Amino acid sequence: MHAHFAPTDFLIAPGVAHLCAGGKTPALRTLNDAIARYLADKSDGPAGDARQEEAILRLREKLAVSWKCGVDDIGLVSSVAEGVSMLAGSLDWRPGDEVVVPDIEYPSLTAPFALQPGVTLRVAEGVAGIAAAVTPRTRVIAVSSTSFLNAERADLPALRAMADQVGALLVVDHTQSAGWMPIEAEIADFAFAASYKWLLGISGIAVAYWNRARQPDWAPHSAGWYSMASQARPDWREPIRLVPNAMRFCRGNPNHAGVYALEASLDYLAAHPGLEAHVQGLASELRRRCVEAQLPMMTPERHGASICLPHPKAAEAVKTLERQGVLTWNGRGRIRVSFHGYNDSGDVERAFSELRAVF
Repeated sequence: MHAHFAPTDFLIAPGVAHLCAGGKTPALRTLNDAIARYLADKSDGPAGDARQEEAILRLREKLAVSWKCGVDDIGLVSSVAEGVSMLAGSLDWRPGDEVVVPDIEYPSLTAPFALQPGVTLRVAEGVAGIAAAVTPRTRVIAVSSTSFLNAERADLPALRAMADQVGALLVVDHTQSAGWMPIEAEIADFAFAASYKWLLGISGIAVAYWNRARQPDWAPHSAGWYSMASQARPDWREPIRLVPNAMRFCRGNPNHAGVYALEASLDYLAAHPGLEAHVQGLASELRRRCVEAQLPMMTPERHGASICLPHPKAAEAVKTLERQGVLTWNGRGRIRVSFHGYNDSGDVERAFSELRAVF
């Protein structure tokens, strides 16, 4: 299988198999031009400021097309953790309320709910265990569409049905999916995604989705000048009115450099359709070969663009792979191998060969 992207479009060192998109992707070379445009606009006074606002709207429009939703449902926030924290802090919790998360969930989606006073965090055994953990007191089901830990893909329609049965919110983190997997945003009440992984953007900016049809009355319990409906001098004796769209997640200036970079990345991804089949094909081939070789495997058959193998000395193993020119990701006692469009079958072969050597 040939690379879906031209590897030379990215800052990848010669001879390196870059297999850690689940952590951070190599930068697109065109991001230099995108950020230079931002710096030029930042330097151009009011006219440049107007162009920055135009760039924000263009980005939101492109994200709305990609996520199959309305542009007013798309907002920007500094990180997934920040967006989920704003959401968790905005809910009027009742004594006995519960939040259900799988035990493989990432802290950015879990910790903000866990720290809410009086809220019980019910931890399910994997995504499959969520059904058994849901009760009539469940207010939120929080899950990643693809797990960071083992690359398992969640059955979002089934989780939506579970949430609807008890009147709970479905909150989804698409960080390990957005960029390579088509996103059907409207299945969730709220959804988020970091931009520096498969979306090919940079850190400091994330997507925040608010399903305004399902949750028309939602409002955060905090605000800033950017999320206020009027830029006129406020009368602080009157209630604060927020912007009527998902940009109420953005309380202050958005990361404009991140906006310009992410727009350029989305343009690049849009010019290369068919990415899902490519990355899943590579991941499936590596998983098949590892299973046949009886290497330990965490990733189930229903998986995303990564393959995860448990290892008793994962940090040491990842460093060994790096010395052989194979970049993977460490953490939580496993080696994570992630594929993107710049990878090809040769990378699968190198990864498999080097993985066998560290087990």
